[in-house]
Amino acid sequence: MARTLPHGQDPVETGPPGTVESGPPGTVEGGSWADRGRRSLERLDQAAKRALDLVLAGLGLLLFGPPLIAIAVAIRLTSPGPALFQQVRVGYRQSAFVMLKFRTMYQDNDDAGHRAYVAAMLASANAGADGGKGIYKLTDDPRVTPLGRLLRKTSLDELPQLVNVVRGEMSLVGPRPVLPWEAALFETRHRLRFAVKPGITGLWQVSGRNALTMQQALDLDVEYVRDRTLALDLMTLARTIPTVLSTRGAC
Repeated sequence: MARTLPHGQDPVETGPPGTVESGPPGTVEGGSWADRGRRSLERLDQAAKRALDLVLAGLGLLLFGPPLIAIAVAIRLTSPGPALFQQVRVGYRQSAFVMLKFRTMYQDNDDAGHRAYVAAMLASANAGADGGKGIYKLTDDPRVTPLGRLLRKTSLDELPQLVNVVRGEMSLVGPRPVLPWEAALFETRHRLRFAVKPGITGLWQVSGRNALTMQQALDLDVEYVRDRTLALDLMTLARTIPTVLSTRGAC
């Protein structure tokens, strides 16, 4: 006998082997026509998003090739250590990957202060909303080199992540990739941010950047996941350029 299934659930076998139970009128195997249409649109949107990532990230690497080399040389000349900073971050479905950045700190620094700062911000709904003292970054952090401060203020330190986008580990738009110990501190409601690939830019970057509280930033990440469309990505990318050029909320 046919049994009505919960919304979005696939039909199950209740008769002899090889038979599939039919649902109410207007349904097909795998869900209703509406559900199948929605999933098809989502897959199409994801394919378009990936194509956009590949095209723009590839063009970005070609366009910024000479500046990338110049920045790398400048980092090597002004402080000991490699030009690139590689760090394990948490990405899509909480999988780990190695994120690339230009190194903005001195080598062999202690991150105890940063860990305590992030934990305090996550514990308070108002922490960080004090005129842009940084969501994820300490103000006047002694670990940051003079050149590193400039790279952070202009967001040029993030350019190597175009390689992460081409690899498929990141997207141009999405929640920022976080450290494993940061992810462990998130509330359950904020774990939805891991349902998409992390991005180089996102809603909180164009909605106040570091002037937001961490709770506000994480709420925007969840809002992006729920409302994501290719049109939203394009709008966010368009808003990122003037935001970066103004250095508003940067540190």
